Amino acid sequence: MNTPATTTTRRTTRNTKRPSGAGWPVAAALVVLTLIPLSAGILRLLQLAGGLSVMPADDRFVGFPAALVIHIAGSACFALLGVGQLITRFRRRHLTWHRRAGRVLVVAGLAVVGSALWLTIGYPAHPGTGPILFVARLLAATAMGTFLVLGFAAIRRRDITAHRAWMVRAYALALGAGTQAFTEGLTEAAIGPGVISGDLAKLGGWVINLAVAEWAVQRTSRARGPRSDTHSHSGGRSQAGPR
Repeated sequence: MNTPATTTTRRTTRNTKRPSGAGWPVAAALVVLTLIPLSAGILRLLQLAGGLSVMPADDRFVGFPAALVIHIAGSACFALLGVGQLITRFRRRHLTWHRRAGRVLVVAGLAVVGSALWLTIGYPAHPGTGPILFVARLLAATAMGTFLVLGFAAIRRRDITAHRAWMVRAYALALGAGTQAFTEGLTEAAIGPGVISGDLAKLGGWVINLAVAEWAVQRTSRARGPRSDTHSHSGGRSQAGPR
């Protein structure tokens, strides 16, 4: 015979065990979004190495510029490792991997930020781009670096909820180039090419990703309720470590 207390306990147990966060379908979509800019980056490196030349030459780069190599390698590491960090079931079953990969993720992310600033400030602007994109790149890189530092600081004080939120935001900005492939294509198809429209299309990629990330963070926060904050500060080492 089920008493009201028993029924409530069962419902509470089901709710606390319900997975939250990204699942495999979302992870697959993120991998696809990652492969778009990653493929372009690899092709660029092959071109600079004297291999296949399937892309228009970029006169800004000669040889193997360190900033570009660091940016492409760091982006690949950050984006692909980040997918595993976002899959809730995988993360919970492999907590040791989650912590170790999280440390690598933070280093790779900061390398992406540093190289992005290096490429933006230290190299001429790409032909066909303007000041809007220049400022947007500086803001996106600075924001991503800030989110990574805040995420790392949060996990050091065992605040898992804040840690997860900051890392999701950082990951969203890192995938901006993948979304930009769509925003640029749609903008050019709708109104044609142009410096301002192209800059705004790229800016839109970061804005869209950040908006989706914020929606996911708020949605998860509402679903977890106040219990999450309590658990975040009182949780043991099983959940510690950068995502």
